[in-house]
Amino acid sequence: MASLRLGRAALLAVPLLVFFMGEGMAHEMGSMRVDAFFKKGGDYRIVVMVVPEHFPDYVNPYAGLNEANLGELDARLARFRETFRASARLEFDGEPVVLTAEPQEAPVGRIGILMTGPVPRGARSVTWSTSLHTGTYYLSLENEDDPEPQNQWVDGGQTSKPFSLRHARPPLTRWQVIALYLQLGFTHIVPRGTDHILFVLGIFLLSLEKRSILLQVTAFTIAHTITLALTIYGVVSLSPRIVEPLIALSIVCVAVENLFVRQFHLWRLALVFGFGLLHGMGFAGVLRELGLPRSQFIPALVSFNLGVEAGQLTVIAAAFLLVGVWFGKKSWYRARVTRPASLCIAAIGLYWTLQRVFF
Repeated sequence: MASLRLGRAALLAVPLLVFFMGEGMAHEMGSMRVDAFFKKGGDYRIVVMVVPEHFPDYVNPYAGLNEANLGELDARLARFRETFRASARLEFDGEPVVLTAEPQEAPVGRIGILMTGPVPRGARSVTWSTSLHTGTYYLSLENEDDPEPQNQWVDGGQTSKPFSLRHARPPLTRWQVIALYLQLGFTHIVPRGTDHILFVLGIFLLSLEKRSILLQVTAFTIAHTITLALTIYGVVSLSPRIVEPLIALSIVCVAVENLFVRQFHLWRLALVFGFGLLHGMGFAGVLRELGLPRSQFIPALVSFNLGVEAGQLTVIAAAFLLVGVWFGKKSWYRARVTRPASLCIAAIGLYWTLQRVFF
C-alpha cells in the first residue's frame, strides 16, 4: 500500500517538474531596482534598472534575439520602455501623473529607464507601482534633505507604502533592519529560491543519516557565507552570466551523484563546499540588487545570511517530516524516493543550465 502511494507520488512529480521548469530564472528577488529622488524645487527623477531575463519572453526585448535580427534591438528596447511606462503608476496624494520613459545608461545585463517630471503643487505623499510581473524588487525613495534613502521591498503588482514628501524620515533602527533582512533572506529561499531549494533537497536525498546531512549543510553554509561576504565587499567578482548557469549545473551534479552513490563520502563534502561558494555569489548578486542600508551595513548583511540559513533548515525539516520520518527506513526508499526525485531534480537543473547559457 505504501509503495502504491509512492507510485502515485512519482506521477505527481511530472506536473511538479513542468512547474519548476516553467519558473525559468529562479531568483525573483532583485529583478528590478527603482530609485526615486524628489528635489526641493518640485521635480522628481526616477531611475529604473531592470534585469530583462526575469521577464516573460513577450516582454523581454532580448528574447529570440540573434545575428539575423540584431538590427531590431533599438526598436525592441523602445517598445520595452513604452510597455514599462504604461505599466507604471506614480501617484501623488492618490492622483496619478502622466509618466515619460527615456533611455538611461545602465550596466551590462540591465536596461535603464529614466522618468522625470514636476511634483504637483502641495503634494504631501507619493506611491509607486507597476503591473508587470517583476517578483520582489527594491524601491528607494529620497527627499533632497533626507539623511539617507527610505527603502521598501515591493512585490510585483503591489503598490508601495506612501512616502512623505513633507519631512525627512529617520532611518530604520537596528532591530528594524535585522527583522527586515532576516525576512528577506528567508523568503529568498522559501518560497522564491527554487534553485537553492532543489540543491538542499539534493543534499537531503543522498542519505537520511543526520550526521551526513549536518556536515553537508555546514559545509554549504560556511562556503556561501565566505563568498557572500567577499562579493558584497568587492573582493571577488564573477558575472551573473557565469554564476547562474554554474548554480544550475551544481543542482545537476548533486542529483546525478545521488543516482550512483549509496552513502555519504568525504568527497561529497568537498563537492558541496565548492558549490556553496557559487551559491554565495548568487546570494550576493540578489543582495546587491536589494541594497544594504549605509548606516546598518553589517547587521543587514549578517541578518540576510541568517535568514538564508533559516530557509535552508526549513526545507530540510519539511523534507524529513514529509518523507524521511515515514518512509526513510523502508527497503524501497532509495528505489521509489531517492532515484525518482533525484532524476526530476537533475532534469530541472539541466533545463535551467541550458536556459541560462543559451537564452
